[in-house]
Amino acid sequence: MVGTDDGAVESDLVGGRLACPGCGGALGPWGHARWRVLRRRAAEVRLRPRRGRCRSCRRTHVLLGDHSLIRRRDDADKIVCALVERAQGAGYRRIATALGMRKVAETVRGWLRAFAKAAEVIRVHFTRWAYALDPDLDPVAPHGDPVGDAVEAMAVAARAAVQRHGPIPPSARVARLSGGALLCHTSYPLPAPPGL
Repeated sequence: MVGTDDGAVESDLVGGRLACPGCGGALGPWGHARWRVLRRRAAEVRLRPRRGRCRSCRRTHVLLGDHSLIRRRDDADKIVCALVERAQGAGYRRIATALGMRKVAETVRGWLRAFAKAAEVIRVHFTRWAYALDPDLDPVAPHGDPVGDAVEAMAVAARAAVQRHGPIPPSARVARLSGGALLCHTSYPLPAPPGL
């Protein structure tokens, strides 16, 4: 996961400041991924993510901006908003309508089902991140609902990350802490916090 400033990403890539998620070696420039459309709240955006190749292990990686999640056409902000609404008791149709996605309400339903299926794994993942970022954090109290508990852990981890690294939008922080794999945990491992 990288930021959304193309100039800064390019500078970090050329300067060898981006680490390979596999071996930790430095990534260098390696072309671009295919064009894709990202549905944002205001409009659809066409983008072509940069690729990097590890100078050590030679593997290539798509540098996904933190406004996106892996294998999702909608931006992280919409998805995280849907998860928060679900944790507060809203149904998928109401959420889809609020997000301007009434015609594709089944997409929202798919997000919610994928999240609910992995809620405990996601809760544990973000709780680990929260304590890695802020070891003095008070215990995260459970709500008794797996989805609500997972969303609460995401929020606590995002707040701890803001305190340590500075502000970025909460959905971008969630995307970064999940390595973009928030809703595709079965094929992409969630990245472990440092030291774990």
